[in-house]
Amino acid sequence: MDNTISKSPVMLYTEQTPNPESLKFVTNRMLYRGTADFREEELAREWSDLGAALFDLAYVKGVYIANNFVTVTKEFNYSWEDIMLKLKKFIKNYIEEGGEIVKEGFEEAMAKLEEERGASYEYSEDEAEIVKRIKELIDTYVKPAVEGDGGNIEFSSFENGVVSVILQGACSGCPSSTVTLKAGIEGMLKRMIPEVKEVVAHMG
Repeated sequence: MDNTISKSPVMLYTEQTPNPESLKFVTNRMLYRGTADFREEELAREWSDLGAALFDLAYVKGVYIANNFVTVTKEFNYSWEDIMLKLKKFIKNYIEEGGEIVKEGFEEAMAKLEEERGASYEYSEDEAEIVKRIKELIDTYVKPAVEGDGGNIEFSSFENGVVSVILQGACSGCPSSTVTLKAGIEGMLKRMIPEVKEVVAHMG
């Protein structure tokens, strides 16, 4: 196997997110093809060595890993100017040393969990078609924008005209996420799919 690729220096820079408590650490490496949202330390300890290592730091409250970035949500009693450089160095060193990011099988385990949660929703044929369209719109228009802000959005359910979505990463607990949700996502879905009356969010 050719190791020359892994020898290239790890570049890392930070990007603001709309959530003042979350900061996006972007690298020049693909860290994880998918989305891994660790809001609880236990989940990180089970599925991600990087997540677990970050939770060992007193000021880390949440870790979200997707593609080439890690979004860290801090405890509110710390300021970014005190911890940003430490975090940057920590993540950079971790990646350079080739530490494990997310364990194999994480996506499957989460999908199974999701299926168990969603199994209580039995959609009629008409509803199933609407759900398919809602998911397509979210995946095409909403996800890329939200990812740019260091977060993620997942469809949860559709019932009596109400679409439930799950917010993850920087979007979770972000003051502006409600505005985005109501003005942007709800507005678009209502326009494109008349059956949609409202969009509500749950934190992932």
